[in-house]
Amino acid sequence: MSPEKTNKSPNHKFPDGFSKIRLRLAREPDYPQGSQQHGYDLVVPLDRNGRIDAAQWKSHRDLCRVVHYRSDEEHDIGHLVRQPGGQWKFRYDIQGDEEEAAGYHFADERFTVGEYVSLIEDDGTHTYRVVTVETL
Repeated sequence: MSPEKTNKSPNHKFPDGFSKIRLRLAREPDYPQGSQQHGYDLVVPLDRNGRIDAAQWKSHRDLCRVVHYRSDEEHDIGHLVRQPGGQWKFRYDIQGDEEEAAGYHFADERFTVGEYVSLIEDDGTHTYRVVTVETL
């Protein structure tokens, strides 16, 4: 099945503009073919250009979720948060003790199938490919 944008019937609690985005690790030295077992699932509001909609996020912060999955570890489940200055981060521990991943220029990134986005993680910056965008 090829990755594509899909629409679901409105049997959910999400406001207009929310999407589920799947990111998969792109090629890098340790994974020359990328990795299907390393990635993120995001539930975020997107504007008509495929960028994160800050106004919708502000109104519906609790709905903006992230799941970070890796083949060799438990999944991390957290929230999308916005730092002063506009940088987007993933917070996995609501108390703020656990490490976060930060989006590299996430405010400028377009979350459309085939695009690439970078995340700054505890072990460095990694590039992920947008493989699906599903309207919720």
